[in-house]
Amino acid sequence: MSEAPTAVSAQPRTPDTALSQTERDAIDVAIGDLGLGAKTWVHLTLEQRARLMERLHASVTAVAAEWADAAATAKGLEPGHPLRGEDWLGGPYGVLTALTAYRSTLLKLARGQSPLTDVKTDAAPGGRVRAHVFPLGATDGILLSGFTGEVWFEPGVTAEEARRTAGLGQLAPTTSGGVGLVLGAGNVTSIPVLDVLYELLSGNCVSLLKLNPTQDPLLAVFERALAPLIEPGFVRIVRGGGEMGAYLTGHPAIEHVHITGAAPTFETIVWGPSTGAGEAATLQRKRENRPKLEKPITAELGGVSPIIVVPGVWTEADLRFQAEHIATMRLQNAGHNCIAGQVVLMSSDWPQRDAFLDALRTAYQAAPRRSAWYPRSTEKLAGAASDYPDATWFAEGTRALVVIGADEDATAIETTEYFTPVLGVVSLPGNGQEFLDTAVAHANEKLTGTLGANVLIDPQTQAALGDGFDNAIAALRYGSIAINAWSAFVYLTPTLTWGGFPGATLDEVESGIGVVHNALLLDHVERSVTHGPFRPFPRSVSSAFGAGRFSVLPKPPWFVSSRTGARVSEGFTRFQMNQDWVKLVATLTQAFRA
Repeated sequence: MSEAPTAVSAQPRTPDTALSQTERDAIDVAIGDLGLGAKTWVHLTLEQRARLMERLHASVTAVAAEWADAAATAKGLEPGHPLRGEDWLGGPYGVLTALTAYRSTLLKLARGQSPLTDVKTDAAPGGRVRAHVFPLGATDGILLSGFTGEVWFEPGVTAEEARRTAGLGQLAPTTSGGVGLVLGAGNVTSIPVLDVLYELLSGNCVSLLKLNPTQDPLLAVFERALAPLIEPGFVRIVRGGGEMGAYLTGHPAIEHVHITGAAPTFETIVWGPSTGAGEAATLQRKRENRPKLEKPITAELGGVSPIIVVPGVWTEADLRFQAEHIATMRLQNAGHNCIAGQVVLMSSDWPQRDAFLDALRTAYQAAPRRSAWYPRSTEKLAGAASDYPDATWFAEGTRALVVIGADEDATAIETTEYFTPVLGVVSLPGNGQEFLDTAVAHANEKLTGTLGANVLIDPQTQAALGDGFDNAIAALRYGSIAINAWSAFVYLTPTLTWGGFPGATLDEVESGIGVVHNALLLDHVERSVTHGPFRPFPRSVSSAFGAGRFSVLPKPPWFVSSRTGARVSEGFTRFQMNQDWVKLVATLTQAFRA
């Protein structure tokens, strides 16, 4: 077994600078190590793999505080900033919960059981079967009270087939998936680690992880967190920019590529550059359906996420809470999320439309100040200003609200993933089912991407719509759908699946191909659906006497308006680290002060 090396690194370079021979040699050594690691992996039993998840849990726990601090500091969030909690949840929390869930799946498979053993399945609209995969235990129900999650399978898949095929690569643990390349995302620090884990467990594929340059400050943390995978040759980490990525995707020893990023990057990898000297060759390859990349690729690529606000009779408290909810969907992580809500679809006939817009402006303005830290943010904000010169700007010009008028063109806001704090409001006619059906069709046909959609609806209106509401949800062509929640909840819940809606192709990639996370290792998945409480505690108490969902959370810790979000997010993560119930009580006390 070879000694684990430090990460291969590339010095800053101009885009046209080729890799040095020293760098190429180091990459070849790393890939050679992975080739040996791939042979080692297939000899591990399922029980040994479960123990490996335990070792990883311990190694992530050991660096969790440093991880969260380094991630927040790199984004300009100084100690004490109220939004530093996002780097606990979007970093070590997401990985720790995934490791626990993967371990459970491996132990079930080792006992000859399906990962869906003891998981409720029932019918979903359109001849589908769904599995109720969250919560699966009392702890989840306590920490995230009022939230539930389902995985919907493709039409025609039976419950028996879903149970039989659950396990993916771990149903054939001695079949190697070879050496793969994971091109890590740069915006959320758990993404590259979770992608590496999924490659290993879904397809028995060891990984060369290339960090996005924005996550270079996390290199030492990742090396220690992933040490149990690095030591036996299951993972190697490299650094570098586009030239490094291009060399790796074309390397003959790489058998599979996974990318989390943007559609233009995917297009360049698969077909070639869309501008400059290589543009003609790229167009020729597309015409001939002859991709430049001659190996399988999976991808998660983001898009423009809708927030459908179904008209109803809302209290002033409802208006304020859901306005803060939408502000969170756009402003969390400074808007640098592939799942950030970007277009609010509202009814032009809703009597409370103006009141809700007022509440939304207030919430958007009041959210804590922060910098737009991701590369090209200034350029993208300038693009939005050019697209919509009448936009309203908040927080010293760092966030925009674009209310599309009756005669204005919504094309830019609906097709450009700004990846910065730019929020649009588009009005559509109708009330009740008419509006909902119109909004679903609009989201499907007008908005770029299929990654995630959000629907806000009060319990009385949802109950009145009945099957019409369920059928509308089934008609939404998105890989994750959040009802009275934000679809980022799907990302953070390991037993749910994360990816675009099925049907994407290399030349029409939409929000990507395949899924990740998926800790139950389910096959033939169509989408994940999560439900949350429309009203927080104590107003959720009314649900015990009528429609709606009860929750003990006054305000979820990921809300940008949560006064105690940073402390609660850290406390939730520390509970995943040590299962200390006494300290959890203190964390929940802080949650009640949100």
